[in-house]
Amino acid sequence: MSAEFADTKPAQKVAPQTSAVKSFLSGGFGGVCSVLVGHPFDLAKVRIQTSPNGTYTGAIDVFKKTVKSDGFRGLYRGMATPLVGVTPIFAVSFWAYDMGKKVVYAATPGRVSQELSIPELAFAGFFSAIPTTLLMCPTERIKVVLQTQGSGVNKLYNGPIDVIRALYKEGGVASIFRGTGATLLRDGPGSAAYFVAYELIKRSLIPEGGKASDLNPLSVLFAGGMAGVAMWTIAIPPDVLKSRLQSAPAGTYKGTADVLRILLKTEGPQALFKGLGPAMMRAFPANAATFLGVEYSLRAMNMIW
Repeated sequence: MSAEFADTKPAQKVAPQTSAVKSFLSGGFGGVCSVLVGHPFDLAKVRIQTSPNGTYTGAIDVFKKTVKSDGFRGLYRGMATPLVGVTPIFAVSFWAYDMGKKVVYAATPGRVSQELSIPELAFAGFFSAIPTTLLMCPTERIKVVLQTQGSGVNKLYNGPIDVIRALYKEGGVASIFRGTGATLLRDGPGSAAYFVAYELIKRSLIPEGGKASDLNPLSVLFAGGMAGVAMWTIAIPPDVLKSRLQSAPAGTYKGTADVLRILLKTEGPQALFKGLGPAMMRAFPANAATFLGVEYSLRAMNMIW
């Protein structure tokens, strides 16, 4: 992610300092770009993960059946919640990532190089998932419920507010936050891989003697897209568990470990990778859009103030 550099003593390299406000705003803008590009693929992933074996042959089959039953708008079912919630979620994620980097700098005073090592980037990435999970989990819970309900006469909810009311009536706040542990299990390691991949690929693409702001849009798109691929390469198994837990009727599972036990017993280890196809189809374009939005909104803000 682009950074501003604070001037101190000329002879000393210093840690990059990014405005918390700019990190927050650029992250939110990037998140909106991500949802607009990636939601249909996310819908396909969730439906494949939560449907009985044989319901769909793959992402294209989900798209065909969804358009046939609900029209093109059906591909964006459940988008209202992530679109409204994604701004603070991504804003907090990128803000927390920069806070994580600042924690590393504060813990290593007197360092010569301003570049973070892979373990340091991974720490900052994992750190970003901790506050983000508190916003991500209820948003994902509502989205999954909307994505997996029937259509037409089988439709149960008219929108996010209807889902919130039903979930609260079912089990209070705990029902709305079902899957918090599974969300952190997915997003902690996933965010570490996400930001490490982006930073390393971005560094490799910077022209010799140049800086991050010299990267062209295609380079940013490539680095962002590959960051998404890196994340979902390791995030799918816990995502399957989260989707199963969040979409099941109350009392079906005792927790994430129970979902894993039953899934392995009834469907085998391969079920942990359900939805990998649409997740990967979504990973590159959605996250390419995310980082393009983040980088260029940040550059625009840097020009303004």
